Amino acid sequence: MLISEIFYSVQGEGSLAGVPSVFVRSSGCNLRCVWCDTPYASWNPTGTEMTIKEILTAVTAHPATHVVLTGGEPMIAKGMHELATHLRDLGKHITIETAGTIAPNGIACGLASLSPKLAHSTPSPELAGAWSARHERDRWQPDILRAWIEHCDYQLKFVVREHSDVEEIIDLLEKNHIAVPAHKILLMPEGTDAKILHTTAAHVAVWCKQYGFRYTPRLHIDLYGNTMGT
Repeated sequence: MLISEIFYSVQGEGSLAGVPSVFVRSSGCNLRCVWCDTPYASWNPTGTEMTIKEILTAVTAHPATHVVLTGGEPMIAKGMHELATHLRDLGKHITIETAGTIAPNGIACGLASLSPKLAHSTPSPELAGAWSARHERDRWQPDILRAWIEHCDYQLKFVVREHSDVEEIIDLLEKNHIAVPAHKILLMPEGTDAKILHTTAAHVAVWCKQYGFRYTPRLHIDLYGNTMGT
């Protein structure tokens, strides 16, 4: 499996924000978000080939009970199901951070952190070439999202910039008959700079109060900045 990085930190986003966790970041992605904050695992995937045994050794070197499988898109990594099974057998709580474009197919998972991509994520043809149309085609997969929701505990985490993004979320969920409790829908400000995030955070919090959604910070940006291994 091509692994971009394995590191021990605190979860920065979502309902488990602040929980010490080991992150296993696979390299490779089936989307090309224009604002991607991990281009080294998506736009230009790099990393080291590691066996399942090597990954497990790296994970168990840390005292965390929580493990986060992330990317890129971890669900396209060969061996991810096997890795998740071994982690579950070790008693680890597994969060899978995924765009929700690949079905779970029974993968071991304690929390599916589903991050469907909105229209503003699509790169221009000038920037991404053929990936622009491919991203737009694949970024929203309602049937697959429903499969994840039925498979395990979940959260729907959306990157937002404008109020129109929130309107888009509501429209997509209603049109596709995806009925989830409001507190399962998380809004996260877009950005990789702490000052910019602090500027937009207040607006996002207002939208959360308006619709009953949950606000999620980017705690790792506040603590460490936008750097690998955090």
